[in-house]
Amino acid sequence: MNFENQLEQLGLILPSPAKPAGSYKPCLIVDNIAYISGQGPLLEDGSFAKGVIGKDIDIETGQKHAQKCGLAILSALKNEIGDLNKVDQLVKITGFVNCTSDFTQQPLVINGCSDLMKEVFGDKGVHARAAVGVNSLPLGFTVEIEAIFKIRL
Repeated sequence: MNFENQLEQLGLILPSPAKPAGSYKPCLIVDNIAYISGQGPLLEDGSFAKGVIGKDIDIETGQKHAQKCGLAILSALKNEIGDLNKVDQLVKITGFVNCTSDFTQQPLVINGCSDLMKEVFGDKGVHARAAVGVNSLPLGFTVEIEAIFKIRL
């Protein structure tokens, strides 16, 4: 499977890589492992989706925001390695959901990213995962997701 072609066939466009909001690299490669720093839901106008899921954002919108995090992850990865076809396996994603204290559907929200990765990478996009609820995220993000990929150098 050609992952670059798969993105195109799905009608997905990667955003420009987001600039770090602090002192870190968006993607760091150690040996053949690419660590992608937490990415927010980057919107088409360059801003980020903000809000609290379970209060002013519903699950379906949260899933769309998680998918946007996934696209930002792929953008950061591609920016560092040049070609998504170098991916051997998505190993793990960790998703953080800005939500109310009684919200318990974090896994459903993070499915927006997980499903995207399966669509793009097929079996190589099936991964380990954590989905965590938090009371605040940087810049007011609705969702933030980090990822670990095994790649070919």
